[in-house]
Amino acid sequence: MTRPESTSPQPRVAVIGAGTMGGAMATRLLAAHFEVDLWSRSQSSTSPLVELGGLSYADVRDAVAKADVVLSVLPTADVTEEVMLNAEGLASMREGAVWVQMGTIGAIATANLAERVLDQRPDVVFIDAPVSGSREPAESGQLLILASGDSSRAPMLESVFREIGRRTMWLGPVGVGSRLKLILNTWLAFQVEGAAETASLTTHLGVNPQMLLEALHDSPLASPYALAKLQKMLDEDFRPDFSLDWALKDLELVGVDAGVDTAPISAEIARRWRHLVESGASGLDVSAAAMEL
Repeated sequence: MTRPESTSPQPRVAVIGAGTMGGAMATRLLAAHFEVDLWSRSQSSTSPLVELGGLSYADVRDAVAKADVVLSVLPTADVTEEVMLNAEGLASMREGAVWVQMGTIGAIATANLAERVLDQRPDVVFIDAPVSGSREPAESGQLLILASGDSSRAPMLESVFREIGRRTMWLGPVGVGSRLKLILNTWLAFQVEGAAETASLTTHLGVNPQMLLEALHDSPLASPYALAKLQKMLDEDFRPDFSLDWALKDLELVGVDAGVDTAPISAEIARRWRHLVESGASGLDVSAAAMEL
């Protein structure tokens, strides 16, 4: 695919991880005529992106070698460490490149990665930038980017972030972004669990669920997100936008980073969601929290 000439220089971007979020980010960058190099644990997931003009590599070292900006969008800290450190992704980045870590891997793991970068590749800039949003916001470029680290790199990253997010918050030193992400996902978990238990109450108290939806319409009691999840629960629509597995992973990270006594209710939600995932809800949307209630 031949890309039209850009009127201003754009950084070359490597997207490491082409799952729901990484694939959506890469799609948007390709549509904006960025040069995009790709690597994914499942190489078949890069095929649609190659059709859009991306370049896919079997080895992560080759994928990052020419990039000005490397976006890692991997599911866990262990996978991120395996790919970027053990498989020499970091070692293969060019001098002066920026590694933007966008997965939700927790504050402790993020701090450890930042230390490893400083020790092994002080010539590479590490930015902690998890995102708030699920599949649909990722596809429409409406993610909230929670960036922390060297904000002097903000102008260089602006063109990239503008394509994948509606807003970027620069929050301070590395790690603040990951901490805020866990707080936001705890807020999300409370809304989902609240919607699930409210839906259950309509059944057990014999109230037509449409009455509940009508009562909550334009009400300050309910956010658009909670109402959308409530509707999915009532429709028994568990197609994944944000899977229960990943929401559970994030709640468990809260326990690791802050301690279970800091947020005891979120720990209890995690316990219930873990049971659901182990009982057949794995891969389903967080709206599956309404199952078995």
